[in-house]
Amino acid sequence: MHLSLDGPLGARVRLQSGVVSRQQAVTAGLPPSVIDNQLRYGRWQRLHSGVYATFTGPTDREAELWAAVLRAGPASALSHHTAAELHGITQERAGLIHVTVPPGLRVQPISGVVIHRTVTSYRLGPAGNQLPRTPVPETVLDLTQASRRLDDAVDWICKGVGRGLTTPDLLVTAVQARKRVRWRADLLRALGDVTDGVRSPLEHRYVRDVERAHGLPSAVRQAPVCVDGRTIYLDNLYEEAGVVVELDGAAYHPADQRWADSRRDNDQAELGHLTLRYNWLDITRRQCVTAAQVGTVLGSRGMTVRLRRCGPSCTAL
Repeated sequence: MHLSLDGPLGARVRLQSGVVSRQQAVTAGLPPSVIDNQLRYGRWQRLHSGVYATFTGPTDREAELWAAVLRAGPASALSHHTAAELHGITQERAGLIHVTVPPGLRVQPISGVVIHRTVTSYRLGPAGNQLPRTPVPETVLDLTQASRRLDDAVDWICKGVGRGLTTPDLLVTAVQARKRVRWRADLLRALGDVTDGVRSPLEHRYVRDVERAHGLPSAVRQAPVCVDGRTIYLDNLYEEAGVVVELDGAAYHPADQRWADSRRDNDQAELGHLTLRYNWLDITRRQCVTAAQVGTVLGSRGMTVRLRRCGPSCTAL
């Protein structure tokens, strides 16, 4: 006989996309024998040990996520790349589901799930009717710590802030709340740059390795200018000299993008701005040459520039 789930248990099951744990069902008054019969006759299906789908057929993404977090145990929450997916920090779906559990909770390995442990004091658990997930600032910080390179860590910060999901101040608070943070000083400096308008790892590299390292004046980041009634944002604007430095994340662009860049540069020329455009290699491999060129152009247009060497092998001077 088909089991009709009513009352609080039915509401919980609907909230959890048709998924329920054995403990939840028994606590709500459903006899274990009834649960076993539902499984035996194929009316329910086992997703993980002690976690069931109360329907037949394939499970959707939300049901899979509920199953993972219910299997992990009380006060567990989706985290890292999975939380980033739910918060909209990234559009990419990770192959594995990431779950963070509080200290002291013993969790057996779960198929398709990566278990992380936290020692921080932020609250794990559901927010309203949503899947339990780590807060956005903690999710971003978790992803920086899972990154292989500092550039990748900065990219997560830029995504979180650039999409309006968190703020540099909240991320600084999250960093300061943790006792152990890889790249702590670098991340705090990067957050300062993001506060000033940096929105990508390449822009961060320009500020750190070209501008700051060589003593160049500071530009205005993401400077708004009005062109033909619309507002565009310039990566770096040296207002006193009327010089724009634009950064392209790839070494080359398709033809239509190159034409768009040319039109953008021409628009800036009408405003009296000279545009210098650099790619990833110009900033990461030829940063000293780039700094020398920017310094020369700024100086030629009336700015005081005191260029300095970034190190013993610097070729800027």
